[in-house]
Amino acid sequence: MPDYFDAPTQIEGMLATDIFTLNSALGAMIEEQIVVTLNKLRPVWDPEKKYLEFSFIRQSQTFPDVLLRKTTNGQDVLLGIELKGWYLLAKERMPNFRFTASPLVCNPWDLIVIVPWVLSNVLSGRPIAFRPFIESARFAAEQRNHYWQHERDTSANALITLATGIAPYPSKGDKISDFAVADAGSNFGRLARYGIMKAYVDEMLASTVRGVSVKSWLDFFHKHAQEEPLPAETRRE
Repeated sequence: MPDYFDAPTQIEGMLATDIFTLNSALGAMIEEQIVVTLNKLRPVWDPEKKYLEFSFIRQSQTFPDVLLRKTTNGQDVLLGIELKGWYLLAKERMPNFRFTASPLVCNPWDLIVIVPWVLSNVLSGRPIAFRPFIESARFAAEQRNHYWQHERDTSANALITLATGIAPYPSKGDKISDFAVADAGSNFGRLARYGIMKAYVDEMLASTVRGVSVKSWLDFFHKHAQEEPLPAETRRE
């Protein structure tokens, strides 16, 4: 997929100290372009042309983010994808979104897909994508609950309120999320914090952009974002 990803947006004139803001500014556009790319890759996922009536469709504010759905009736669904972009130069140094959907709304073949991206010239250029993280959505949801209840090093209440009366491909208003009873830090559901992505995150931080590792770029931007600018009267002309 990264080789076919082609976002139309061109960014120029960004200050280095503003680099961390790109995720909120471009996140939705990146995810939309990922769906466009998936449909361009039809010869890969439908080489025998069995699913010509199906396309990847993005749906907002409903789980999952993307459906491979029949376009003629809008009802038949082959699979769902919970799709997230990960801006590699975000301050958190890891994907920071929450995945709280119950395992009950995930079919065994549904996926969670995270696509890392940066600008081609770091501070300018077009968004480019890296190798995505792909995992079973149901497994991720089950592992999240297991981690919260049994693997954390904490004395806090580990109970989870489980969603009930739900099924895959829910309607917009359905209550599909599991909730931690005690979660003062709002960490329940943060996929990168319960081990499932550790090796992948380490690999992405070691990957290079313009010949420099992502980790080194982050160290550089973090350092300079904290420095106070010189007063106007002391700056050299």
